[in-house]
Amino acid sequence: MPNEGKAAIFDLDGTLLDSMGVWDAMDARFFRERGIRCPDDFSTAVAAMQFREIAEYAKKRFDLPDTAEELMAIWNRMAAYEYAHTVVPKPHALSYVRHLHETGARLAIATTLPASLREPALEHAGLKPYFHIQCSAGDDNGKGKEHADIYLLAATRLGVRPESCTVFEDILPGIRSARSVGMNAWAMYDASSDKDWTSIGQIATGTLRDFSDAPNIL
Repeated sequence: MPNEGKAAIFDLDGTLLDSMGVWDAMDARFFRERGIRCPDDFSTAVAAMQFREIAEYAKKRFDLPDTAEELMAIWNRMAAYEYAHTVVPKPHALSYVRHLHETGARLAIATTLPASLREPALEHAGLKPYFHIQCSAGDDNGKGKEHADIYLLAATRLGVRPESCTVFEDILPGIRSARSVGMNAWAMYDASSDKDWTSIGQIATGTLRDFSDAPNIL
């Protein structure tokens, strides 16, 4: 079992799931319905934030009358169908996750997605049976991925030392924080992080555009 004693910690949006386009379309619709032009930097600005942080940020930045709870409920309703029915895994993601599971690796999800979206997405994509634990919004003391807390929490729950963990992420803050605590960090390309791709490549253990190129031994 070549991956015995090792762990893989996966982000969902933009890494395992080809889903960032869903959020871009939702953002455009949400702001359009309020007569606000969706800023070009919005998705980048909120990429590493927890769900509540995004709601509070949007409320403050655009002086929205909604409470953070109301904004989260609106976005959850908009996204629920897409995650349960249309979002698909990135190329070869399912076969790669299955390979790691079968070769002894411990597997975790580390995502800012709430359970109401995460669970249907994992079920729809066929990924859920392979993961031992899931860490999500609120589990890491409410900190975003610019902090390593969520990756360290996943390692602790899996019972694997940080230096034996490999994180798969698509955003620069996540790659940077995972590396800061001694974890390997492979970067999956996603169009939403295109402007950071050069910087990501300088920090990451390696870069991917397809899970068929991911390391078979962690």
